[in-house]
Amino acid sequence: MKVEGDKKIEAFLNRHEFLTPKRYRYSDVKNMTNSFRDKLGKGGYGDVYKGKLLDGQHVAVKILNKSKSNGEDFMNEVSSISRTSHVNIVTLLGFCFEGRRRALIYEFVPNGSLEKFIFQKNGDRQLTWEMLYKIAVGIARGLEYLHRGCKTRILHFDIKPHNILLDDDFCPKISDFGLAKLCPGKESVISMTGCRGTIGYIAPEVYSRNFGRVSHKSDVYSYGMMVLEMVGGKTLNDEDYHTSEIYFPHWIYSRIELDEELRLQGIVDDDVDQERVRKMI
Repeated sequence: MKVEGDKKIEAFLNRHEFLTPKRYRYSDVKNMTNSFRDKLGKGGYGDVYKGKLLDGQHVAVKILNKSKSNGEDFMNEVSSISRTSHVNIVTLLGFCFEGRRRALIYEFVPNGSLEKFIFQKNGDRQLTWEMLYKIAVGIARGLEYLHRGCKTRILHFDIKPHNILLDDDFCPKISDFGLAKLCPGKESVISMTGCRGTIGYIAPEVYSRNFGRVSHKSDVYSYGMMVLEMVGGKTLNDEDYHTSEIYFPHWIYSRIELDEELRLQGIVDDDVDQERVRKMI
């Protein structure tokens, strides 16, 4: 017997059948992942495994945790990402829904998340400033598409390095739409109960309405904080960041507010790269 949440999801899938990608059985998911042998990573909503479709195409399969929200995260992901088609948005190829067994099948993005590459190791950067700049521009294009290019606006609400995937050519792809909201009207201002997102990237108005209304600008705030991480080379939630003499985002803000030179010599030495960093900020 189906629980109420399962009935709700099944009704949702029936209503959006023309939008949703291919539906797979759970046995298909086990076969394509070779019984979940190759684990790629773990996220807030479940584990991700590498798989292969019958045509040989490699995929990433996210097995969703048992949801406490009647499947809202599952429906969010399917309904939002199914409406997209953009080089900077990860492609959802299929899904599985068999009661509590739920999975999402994505294109496989070989270089994994941006998080692995932007933080310094032993004081050295893993990507050139040219690559970082191109990645930042690509993410911005993907966000612009979600906010203005889709027939129905999509607000992501969890933009952060972990949710940006990089392909073979380090082209960025926005992923993980479990917290996304659709905006049917022309305006992107939405009403929302509760807070959603990741600490360090959440716009002030998302956790307190005293700061204003929640809109697509909330994603832009998260994007800005992520770019600061890309420039600073360490996570904004790093204890060293908060115990250091100068908190990097505040330092950047004060320089811009006073219209002073950013003095990036400690971060960037080359003049061309300094210009790239200024554009990013």
